[in-house]
Amino acid sequence: MLRPATSFEQFVRHPLEAIGAMIVWAVFRVLPLNWASSLGGWLARTVGPKLSLSMRADQNIRRAFPDIDDKSVEEIIFGMWDNLGRTVAEFPHLSSFKFDGETPRIQITGREHLISFRDDDKPGFFVSAHIGNWELAPLTAFAHDVPALFVYREANNRLVEKLYMQGRKLYQDMMIPKGSEGAKQTIKALKEGKHVGVLVDQKMNDGIAVPFFGIDAMTAPAVAQLALRFDCPVLPARVIREKGANFRVDIAAPIYPKNTGDKVHDTRQFMIEINEIIESWVREHPEQWLWLHNRWPNT
Repeated sequence: MLRPATSFEQFVRHPLEAIGAMIVWAVFRVLPLNWASSLGGWLARTVGPKLSLSMRADQNIRRAFPDIDDKSVEEIIFGMWDNLGRTVAEFPHLSSFKFDGETPRIQITGREHLISFRDDDKPGFFVSAHIGNWELAPLTAFAHDVPALFVYREANNRLVEKLYMQGRKLYQDMMIPKGSEGAKQTIKALKEGKHVGVLVDQKMNDGIAVPFFGIDAMTAPAVAQLALRFDCPVLPARVIREKGANFRVDIAAPIYPKNTGDKVHDTRQFMIEINEIIESWVREHPEQWLWLHNRWPNT
């Protein structure tokens, strides 16, 4: 749940932020998608590595890869900012991404898993991470008529939040905010046999300690807890940037938690499995993961 905005934020800071966001949005929107993506990548990789925020990425990368050299760290940070800038610039163009036709921008591997997941008459979870352009995950479900809801974090600025939802206009009815109300909607959706998408790579202070790159990281256990409760499949899916504004959505076979009757143990074991999957994704494309999160303790 977001805290109430102060008067200064409500009447000064947030309107100014929104004006800036709308200008940036308008510039990227009028440009062709490839140009917008390239411009966003150039701006972010030019400015981002110079920001103090990059020190957190540097620290996280070195914790994940203890033997990494300085040049490789710089390359990952450079690539991370490029991917983030492109993702932001592509946001106003989400509705124009195509999966089919002569020049589809999104290729799918494991489409059969998605179709089976859609048609098995069971509730279930998508699990993904902040890799590539993660906004294309709900778009993939929408394009394949998968009855689903996707949990996301609302912007602190309500005016900017409206702009985000404009970008998600095709599937904005599928988005539910984190928090107590979102948890209620998640349980309701599962009871109705629907699917719920969750990005599970962020730190949750009141989560459970689960290894990630060999270091305990506070991890949200809800996916494991609810998958056990509803005896439902969990479908790992990631979005990989191939070149420019072209992507591949990798969908793996569904996984299930083992139910031994020990809920605490079973929950943790399943979250270990999920974290191992995400870790393998990050190791394959470290430059496409968002290293800016406080993923581990003291970071």
